[in-house]
Amino acid sequence: MTTIKLHNTKTRKREDFVPIDSDNVRMYVCGPTVYDRAHLGNARPVIVFDVLYRLLRHVYGPDHVTYVRNFTDVDDKINARAAESGRSIGEITAETTQWFLDDMAAVGALEPDHMPRATAYIPQMIEMIEGLIAKGHAYAAEGHVLFAVESYKEYGALSGRSIDDMIAGARVEVAPYKRNPMDFVLWKPSDGDTPGWDSPWGRGRPGWHIECSAMSYELLGAHFDIHGGGNDLMFPHHENEIAQSCCAHPGAGFANYWLHNEMLQVEGKKMSKSLGNFFTVRDLLDHGVPGEVIRYVMLSTHYRKPMDWTEKKADEAKRKLKSWYDLVKGVEASKASRIIIDNLAEDLNTAFTLRQLDQLAGDIVHNDKFDGQFEAGVPNAPQMARSSSELRSEFKASLQLLGLIGDEVPSWSEETAFDLSRFQRSLEAARSVAMQTKDFSGVDQIKNMLIGAGVQVQMSKEGVEVIAGPNFDPTKLEALE
Repeated sequence: MTTIKLHNTKTRKREDFVPIDSDNVRMYVCGPTVYDRAHLGNARPVIVFDVLYRLLRHVYGPDHVTYVRNFTDVDDKINARAAESGRSIGEITAETTQWFLDDMAAVGALEPDHMPRATAYIPQMIEMIEGLIAKGHAYAAEGHVLFAVESYKEYGALSGRSIDDMIAGARVEVAPYKRNPMDFVLWKPSDGDTPGWDSPWGRGRPGWHIECSAMSYELLGAHFDIHGGGNDLMFPHHENEIAQSCCAHPGAGFANYWLHNEMLQVEGKKMSKSLGNFFTVRDLLDHGVPGEVIRYVMLSTHYRKPMDWTEKKADEAKRKLKSWYDLVKGVEASKASRIIIDNLAEDLNTAFTLRQLDQLAGDIVHNDKFDGQFEAGVPNAPQMARSSSELRSEFKASLQLLGLIGDEVPSWSEETAFDLSRFQRSLEAARSVAMQTKDFSGVDQIKNMLIGAGVQVQMSKEGVEVIAGPNFDPTKLEALE
C-alpha cells in the first residue's frame, strides 16, 4: 500500500500518515461562511483538500474515507448582508451555498461526504457548551458564555504562541464580562432582529468556533485523522477548536494531523478590492477562464507555499491542458501512473506531479513516432515496451486523479485556435534569407507586427516559435496576410 507523507502543523514535521482505522479514514476541513460569492482565495483550500481526498480514496478505497466540510450559515456578516439587502437570512444562505457548490464543481472539486450547516447543529453546540461549563472550562456572563483559555494548559501549542504573546499581538475584544482578554465566545445574546435560539443562557446564537467542534464530533467522533484549512485559520479558529474539543472530550485527542495551505496573491500582490485585483471564481469563469485552468494554476504551486495567480500562468495552463487533452480524446482511463501517485503521496507535491505529467505526455508523443515506424515496417524501428494506447489510458487516469479531467475531454478544449502557422513560416523564411544577406529589416518588420498583435515571438538557434498571448488580436495581422 502507498505510504502517504504529510506535513503535520501540530508537530512541525513531515510524518507518515497512519490512520486510526484504515477502514474509516476521517477528514474535517473548515468551509465557507455563506454570504457572498467565493473569491479566488476561497478556492485554494477546496482544491488542495480535494486532491488529498482523491488520494485517500485511491489508497484506502472510496467507501473507506469520510470527508466533512461545513457551511457557516449563522454569522454577523450574514446578518449584516440581510439588513443591507432586505432579504431573509435563509434566502441569502441558500443562494450563496448553491453558488459555492456550483463554482467549486466547476474547478473540479468532488462534494464531501457530509456538508453540515451550522444552524442544523445548534442543540449539539448547546450540549457541548453545557459540558464545558460543568467541567470548569467555560463560564456564563451577561448572556454570554466564554471559554476560559487558562483552563487549558496546551492553549497555543498549534500556532506556537504563549497566551501573553497572543494577547499582545491579537485583536481581542475587550469586554467587562471577560475574566481574561483571550477568553473567546461560545454563545452570545441575540436581539429581536438577530437570529437566535433558546438556551440555558437566554435567547442567543453560537460563537464561530464552537460549530466546528460540535459538528466534527457528531460526524467523525471525538478522535479523527485529519483537520485542515487555510493557515489564516490556525489562530484563533483552529487553536480554539482544539481547546474546546480536548476539554469537552478529555483524552480523546481530537485530530492527529493538521494541514494548512498558504495564502494567495494576484500578480504579486495581496488580493484586495482597493488594489482592483479582487475577483471571485465566478468572475473568472464568466470571463472565459475554464475551471480546469483555475485548478491547474492552483496546483502548480505546492500548497504550503504562497501562490501567485497571474494572467500569464492561466494562459500557459490553458495551452498545456489543451495539448494534454489532445492526447486522450476518446481514450478510456485505466490506472493512474505509479510515479504520479508516489509524488502526490509526498505531502501533496502537485507542482512536481504536473511536471511529471508533462514528462508522461512527452513519452506518449515519443512512443507515437516509434509505434508508427514499427507498424509501417521501417527497418530497425524499435518495438516499444508499452504501446501508446496503454500510456494514454494511464495518462488520462492520472489526470483524473488530479481532478483535471472527467470522463470526457472538456468542450472548451475543442475550440479551434487561430492558426499562426503561416505567420511562423513567413518569419522563418525571412530569417533564412536574412542569415544569408545579413539584412534583418524584413525579420524585424514581421516580428514587430506579430508582437503588436499580441503574439509572443521566441527565436533561438533551434528555430522560431510564435504563440498567441493573453492580449492576442488577430485583426492586427491583416497587413501580413
